[in-house]
Amino acid sequence: MPDKKFYVVWKGLKTGIFSNWAQCAEAVTGFSGAEFLSVTTLTEAHAALRFPSRKAYQTYRQAQISAGVAPPLAESYCVDAACSGNPGLLEYRCVHTSTGKELFHQGPFENGTNNIGEFLAIVHALALLKKKGITSPIYTDSEIALLWVKEKKCKTRLKPDQTNTRLFELIRRAETWLQENTFENPLLKWDTEHWGQIPADFGRK
Repeated sequence: MPDKKFYVVWKGLKTGIFSNWAQCAEAVTGFSGAEFLSVTTLTEAHAALRFPSRKAYQTYRQAQISAGVAPPLAESYCVDAACSGNPGLLEYRCVHTSTGKELFHQGPFENGTNNIGEFLAIVHALALLKKKGITSPIYTDSEIALLWVKEKKCKTRLKPDQTNTRLFELIRRAETWLQENTFENPLLKWDTEHWGQIPADFGRK
């Protein structure tokens, strides 16, 4: 079976990411100066599209290779949170790193913080993947959330009130799960500087 490819089109009749050559060909055929490139993962496709041109992306990739920067592990999962305000309306989710397929999406929750969402997303992913027998790594771009999971405690300064009762119940459940369970999934820090935004990002920055 041939390897899966994604096609990034910077200049063409249509631009964006296409999942097969037929779609890509339709977007670039007949367009003078078309710029496109095939990549092997959806994560790389999204990263490439953030650059203004094919040449700019290829220059960046060559610099990565020269610097010995390894790409993210394809068979892994990513979590992220988004909060409108601090505190504010909170959501969090988990996606497969290579395919971008969403594993879960929780929220919105009133009166939360981004750090709480990152913490809950990691624990939710750990619990769900353990239930499925999956030991793949989990990426997060939050060092604070990684520390809280390591310490098995959500050390938020946010005070519980009648608006976030549901959120604090989830925090208690997550802390209990960490106390009562072990896991084999490596928890890894996403390298935003070299890889771009984490695939689970909500795109609201």
